[in-house]
Order: sequence, then C-alpha cells, then structure tokens
Amino acid sequence: MLFSLRRFLRRLRDMALSSDDASAAVSEDNRRPWETPFDASKPAPPISYPITELAALASRSYLSEASNFHLPFNRASTPLPSPGAPLPARRRVLVCHDMQGGYRDDAAPQGGTNPDAYALWHWHLMDVFVYFSHYLVTLPPPCWTNVAHLHGVKVLGTFITEWDKGAEICREMFATEDSAQMYAERLAELAAALGFDGWLINIEVKLDIQFIDNLKEFINHLTKKMHAAVPGSLVIWYDAVTVNGDLRWQDKLNKYNKPFFDLCDGLFVNYTWKEKYPQDSAAAAGDRKYDVYMGIDVFGRNTYGGGQWNTNVALDLLKKDDTSTAMFAPGWVYETNQPPDFQSAQNRWWGLVQKSWGVLQSYPKELPFYSDFDQGHGYEVCYEGVRLSGDPWSNISCQSFQPMLKYTGDEVQPPVQTSINFKDEQYNGGGCVTAKGSLKQNAIFSEQLFNGGLSMEDGSVHLFYSVNADANCVIGLSLDLSSRNKGNTSILIADDIATFHGKKHNCMYSSYVQSDKVAPQSPDNQNWVLYQATVQSSAGYTLTGINIVCTLKTAGKINVEIEDGSSEANGNRSLPYHASLGHVSIRNSNDDTMFPPAKSWTTEGGYISWSNKSNTSKLLSLKISWKLNTSRQAPFTKYNVYVEKLTADSNAKASRSFLGVASVEAFYVSELQVPDEVTSLKFIIQACGRDGSRQELEKCPELFLVPVY
Repeated sequence: MLFSLRRFLRRLRDMALSSDDASAAVSEDNRRPWETPFDASKPAPPISYPITELAALASRSYLSEASNFHLPFNRASTPLPSPGAPLPARRRVLVCHDMQGGYRDDAAPQGGTNPDAYALWHWHLMDVFVYFSHYLVTLPPPCWTNVAHLHGVKVLGTFITEWDKGAEICREMFATEDSAQMYAERLAELAAALGFDGWLINIEVKLDIQFIDNLKEFINHLTKKMHAAVPGSLVIWYDAVTVNGDLRWQDKLNKYNKPFFDLCDGLFVNYTWKEKYPQDSAAAAGDRKYDVYMGIDVFGRNTYGGGQWNTNVALDLLKKDDTSTAMFAPGWVYETNQPPDFQSAQNRWWGLVQKSWGVLQSYPKELPFYSDFDQGHGYEVCYEGVRLSGDPWSNISCQSFQPMLKYTGDEVQPPVQTSINFKDEQYNGGGCVTAKGSLKQNAIFSEQLFNGGLSMEDGSVHLFYSVNADANCVIGLSLDLSSRNKGNTSILIADDIATFHGKKHNCMYSSYVQSDKVAPQSPDNQNWVLYQATVQSSAGYTLTGINIVCTLKTAGKINVEIEDGSSEANGNRSLPYHASLGHVSIRNSNDDTMFPPAKSWTTEGGYISWSNKSNTSKLLSLKISWKLNTSRQAPFTKYNVYVEKLTADSNAKASRSFLGVASVEAFYVSELQVPDEVTSLKFIIQACGRDGSRQELEKCPELFLVPVY
C-alpha cells in the first residue's frame, strides 16, 4: 500500500505542469502534441516525442521518414569521445532526469525561446544520464545526448510499463519468446538509429509467473542486441517486479531480482533502502558491485537521508560502502524554485555531490578543445563579440564544455567570485565566465575552470582566449601539468606578465608565456579583446587543469604583504575587480578548421509552403537539407542558418537574419515573414568546427528561393 501510494503521488507530480514555464512543445490546454490527434508525417516545427502505444513500437513507424517528418531532427550528432568504452571500474553516478512529465523546453530539437529553461552543466560529476518519463517508450531528446556525449556521459532512454494498461502490454509482449525478442530488437534499433546508448527497463506491474521466462528472454536479448548495435551500451533493470512476478520493491540486490541483474548491465535499486542494504547488495553482486546503483530520490520521498539538501547523507554512506548510485529527479531544484535563483541553487546542490564524491569526468582529453561556456540558453546570441540575435533562446545542443566553477555560498566568501554571466554582452554564444569582487593590488586570484586529462606531446600548443575587462583589471590563464618522472609544473599565460611578478599567490609558476593581442575581426566588436599564445609542450606531461587567473594592474611600487597581513603603503588596499573570459580554445595548429568549399555541398528545399500574412507580406515554411557530394560524412555537429532577403534594388544592402542552429544536416524554417518587395531569398548554412571556428559566410553553401506571389 505504501508503494502504491508513492507511485500514485509520483505520477500526479510528474504529470503536473507548472503555469509559468510553458514549453513550445505543450499546447495551451496543457497537452503535448502526441496527446492530441497528431499526424507526425506532416511538416511542422520539429519536436521530440515518445512512443505511447505498443503497436507503434512494433510497426517501426517512428523510424520511417515517410511517417515521421521529425525523425531526422531527432538523431543525435555528437558521439562519445571513446565510443565503445566500458564504464570505469569504480563507483559511478547515474542521473535519472525526471521532471514535469518530460519533454518540456528540451522537446524542440532546434531550440525554443525560454532563456531560463532547465539545463544541466555539472557533467563532470556523473557517468550515465537517463531520460525518464511515464510514457511507454521515452526517447531522449537529441539535445541531451549531444551535450552528455560531449562530456563523456552515456545516455539511456526508458521503457516503462505500469498500472493496468502496463500489465496488458506486458501480457502481449511476453506472450511468446518470439514476441519478447521482437520488441527487444525494436528498442535496440531505436537506440542505434537515434544515437543514444541503451535503456532503463522499468516493469512496474504484477506478472503471472508464466510470463517471467519470456521477460527474462526480453532482457537477455535486448542486452545482446544493444551490445552488438552500440558497443559500450547499457541495459539497466529497475528494482520493481520480482522473479516470482510480484510487484514488490526489494531496495537491494537479492535473490528476487538478481536473475534479471545477471542478464543485463546493472540494477537501479529502488530508493527506500535502509542503512545496511548497500553492503548487502555489494555482497550479492560480487565482482559486479559497481553495477548496482542505489537509488536516491532527490525529492526525499522515503529515501535514505531525506534527499533534497541532505542528498549528500546518502552519498556519503554509499561512498563509504563503495557502491554506485542512481540519483532520481535532480530537477527538484528547478521544479520547486529553490532560492535564491536556479543558477545559485543548482550550483549549491551539485556542490554537495562534488564534495561527497569528487570529480568523475575530466576534460580536455583531446585536441582541439573549445569552450565558450554556453549553457544552452540565454538572452542573445553573439559571435566574436558581435550580436547575431537579441532574442531570448534555449537549445541544450549549443552547450559547450562546461567549467567546473565551485559553489562558495556556504563557505567563507573568496575576494572574487566567478559565475556564468548571461546578461552582459557575450563573445560567443549566450554566456561567459565573469570574475567579480575586489582584490588587493599585490594579490592574485585563481580558480580552476577545467579538470584536464590530456596527454601532451612534443611540439607547440596554440591557445586563444577572449577578454572583456575593466581598465585596471588583468585576466589570464594558467595550465597545470603533471609528470610521473618530471613532477608538476604550472604555466601562466597573460598579456601583461610583468603585472604578475612579485605578487603573492599560492601557486609558483614555473614559466610565463606572453600572449599577443589579435586584431579585432569585426569593427562592431569594441569591448572584447582576442589573445593568442604558443606554449611548448613535452611528451610525458599531462594537462591536468586549466585555470582563470585574476589580478590588478600595478600603480607605482608594489608592496609585498608580510606574514601578519599588514602591508606597507597601499599594496594591501582592496580595489574593485570585474573581468570576463569569453572563450578558451586549445589547438595543435595555429590554423582554423579547413571547411569544404560551397561547391562540395548539395542543398535542397522541401515541404515549401507559402501563406498570406497581410496585404504586404507572406509567410514561408520549408525544410532545408544539405550534404556533402562525397560519400564521406561531414565531420560537423553544428551549423548556423541565416537568411538574406534580396530586393530588386541592387544598391540596397540585403538584410541578413540569424535563424538558428542545426545539429543535423537539416533545418526547418517555420512561418518566415517575407515582405512583398523581396524578390529572392538566400539561405546560408554555416558549418562550425570543433575548435570554435566557423566557415566564412561568403564561402558557405547556399539555397536560393524565389517567392511565389
């Protein structure tokens, strides 16, 4: 009865929709498109959606472009850094994203208009991300797969059966061995086609014992098919139905659920476990103890330690017992509007996770490495300090490598605080790292941005970074390098090296590299300064950290602070500090990415539709697609799409508008307003390199379209 009530309340909570964050994928009556009469074959702004009926899963209709217009937009484009690699042989963190019924702002593959949309950016603290909802087949929106893969995190969808309808579905699925295998193959095919890494299987219904053997065959067959189709993939079993067919959560690994565990890659243990259960589970798992993920409900419903701001209580115990964890619904921070604001509360909550378990992922691990600190949402879109769009937006696929800025609200406040800044002007994307506070003139402040794991080679490494700083503020970078044979070293990179000499700091820099100012690439960029530097690297070293380094320009003589904290003259005086870092790029080459010329691409326009808007303009909708003329797959995972509206006046400058970002080789333009004086439209597809470079607009593939009047 307790578990039935818990499931009922969870169901109500998950299906509830808040009134103040309406997603583009939710209609005014709070129903998603697929919850109303929905023809997926008709062109429309692309959406991500689940499969809700068993017949649709069996028919493979989702994977047919004839019946699913949205299919190409729902394929993830970013692979894992090491495809096929198994999970590390240590305790792990699985994060199960369960928020507001799923498919909110993230259900728009081309992005939405909510600048405050939910996002995750603490990818360095997890190993596996599960996209969860209560629909039959929950397919992860591609934005989550793209950004998780970028950071080395595997992504799973969810297959769930519950309530009376779920029991009916199970009776049909597991009626025969053949049907069990067929549905397993359908799920494996979906994951491989859409680019994610496996499934969480949640059978939360009571089953007659006659169906158990075929249920086991379903798990066994799915695991084998997934491993064959997607090396390194995972099938995780949820602790609900037992091997006897009873719906009875065990809260541990034991004889009632171990037969399922033995057939797949792991067990997600229900979150009402007791203090000794992790040890019991580890003992039952033997040499597979890290494949047991002890559940923690972040909402705190009957979970050990209480979840919420006490989630670390359970994590500390699991760390002591050396077992893995599955944290359910960390979106609690967002859903419950934890004070003072989402950014601060999110950083505080994940700070508890980091303090308990430490950092699990490291990057960069390979070059080129690029980050503009974009979280995938914001109030404008910029490139090289020039605004492309002033409209608010969200698109998690645009998230770049995320810095591991520490939450310091519960500790002694540092003199300078770093944060992601969305409101001030940006260099690239929609966010930058801003350091703000006060500094003593003879002090240096430093904070780690990235926890690296890059093996260095003999030769030159080229760094580029952008700075927007107040007149008296200096900002630089430092690289931490380690070697078993040569020890540790740290290299400071800044444009004003002399300013750093003689100042007090807890890190002794072994070498200093002067960075050179690069001429602005656009006269419209007045505030951002681009710097570049070349560092000589040596084999045997590993880049273990990238840090932001802040200090003040020296006014006259520097007075070194003495041990008791006093100082001579004004060397100990604190002055305001405010500076921003727009991006960091590290490459082996000083050159930008080589982009294929425009003639190497084929562009097409399809599903073209014109409609009247007024007496002076029309509305255009169409699907633009492009591909290389060769059989080689294009190496790009991001494209910017622009439109120019041309008129008969040859002296008039064409107005160019930024339409959005594509993560696949297709983009849907919805109801573009075209004034009657426009004689032709030029759509421009701009490929973006992994190093942050972009193809020159004049050399990009184009699609021309003449309006129909």
